[in-house]
Amino acid sequence: MPKRVAPLSDLKVSKAKSQAKQYRLTDGDGLYLLITQAGSKLWRFDYRFNGIRKTQAIGSYPEWSLTEARQKREESRKLVAHGVDPMETKKIMARVGSAENNSFEVVAREWHAKFIHTWVEKHGFYKLQRLESNIFPWIGKTH
Repeated sequence: MPKRVAPLSDLKVSKAKSQAKQYRLTDGDGLYLLITQAGSKLWRFDYRFNGIRKTQAIGSYPEWSLTEARQKREESRKLVAHGVDPMETKKIMARVGSAENNSFEVVAREWHAKFIHTWVEKHGFYKLQRLESNIFPWIGKTH
């Protein structure tokens, strides 16, 4: 049977100070605040997936409040309960996001912005206009 701990309070989290060694303030159900020697306060979530203990980095305090960290813990616990690794999900979402940023249209617009100052103004305008009317509708979203 898991050990029950008293949940953290906002006051306890905000008043936590660094010590000679890093330490944890546990909230329960795998969520804890890691206080480093340098004074950083980092939210972490420990869970088991396929029999392996894993630690998910949630974010730093005060960027992530106690309430937000608890919500993230609950989201992650639901994923684990459904047989999905939360950290793998995060990696996949990051790859999808970066793939969207590498579409032909995004790369072409970055290229245009980089070189527009080297062209005559009219030439840069016509290049972008041709891309927008002839190329982007056909292959703009491709990766």
